[in-house]
Amino acid sequence: MKIVIAGGSGHVGALLIRNFASRGDEVVVLSRSKGVLWDGRTLGPWAENIDGADVVINLAGRTVNCRYTAENLKQMMDSRIDSTRVIGQAIQIAKNPPRVWLQSSTATIYAHRLDAANDEVTGILGGDEPDAPFKWNASIAIAKAWETTLDQAETPHTRKVALRSAMTMSPDKGSIFDVFCSLARKGLGGTLGSGKQYVSWIHELDFANAIQFLIEREELEGAVNLASPNPLPQAEFARVLRDVVGARFGIPAPAWLVEFGTTLMRTESELVLKSRRVVPARLLQAGFEFRFPNWADAAGDLLLRAQGLIQ
Repeated sequence: MKIVIAGGSGHVGALLIRNFASRGDEVVVLSRSKGVLWDGRTLGPWAENIDGADVVINLAGRTVNCRYTAENLKQMMDSRIDSTRVIGQAIQIAKNPPRVWLQSSTATIYAHRLDAANDEVTGILGGDEPDAPFKWNASIAIAKAWETTLDQAETPHTRKVALRSAMTMSPDKGSIFDVFCSLARKGLGGTLGSGKQYVSWIHELDFANAIQFLIEREELEGAVNLASPNPLPQAEFARVLRDVVGARFGIPAPAWLVEFGTTLMRTESELVLKSRRVVPARLLQAGFEFRFPNWADAAGDLLLRAQGLIQ
């Protein structure tokens, strides 16, 4: 297949490129700095790569690992809306449009919940909670606008899928898993806030396999959750990770200390204090089988891969 990946320079893009390359697929990367150059906003020569492609995957968007200042929130919103809109335009003018467009979204779109899991049918979208912090709702507003832009794109010959992804765990240096392991080894992998907030995640191999599954299954379109079927409370998530990396203890941090710490780290407490209890109902109903449905097995495998003990 010919696969075009927009915004493929990050960790998620890297793991997809590796996976497609191992299958013998042709991969074209749209990037602001390497590969086929694009600005993520306007049509240009890059759009020629869309014409005749089998699959388009759009991962473009400013990182959420930052302080949610007004300017950063604007960049987060604009980079997602603009890139989605212009990908839609490129597909619309293509003489031979791709058969499927996989558009990055986020599990953050769901409401903060402890009582039940959010799936694609019965899950509650966030943004209307009266007691939610402003920054939590701002993040949800971005996610909703992102998916609305995808929905509005007129691509009658191209199936569209919104990838509501949880944290994708890979063994790569600098990845989310790598950062979590580093914090745990330093004794900073303890309970955050109440520890009752749920953590949703997905192993990189399951993520890559799910992407391939979505490419092949013509009946799947619309929003699809990409997450392990077994999210778990943050306190349990952290305990399992400490066990895996051999950390003897993890210093707990109340919510006020998390806020202070994330300010120093130039990131946001929302990323760790909001409950993301998300399950992949549509994937499971379609027959997708997870290789790593449980966090202990996934974390153990990822650590061995990071250490180069298995491939």
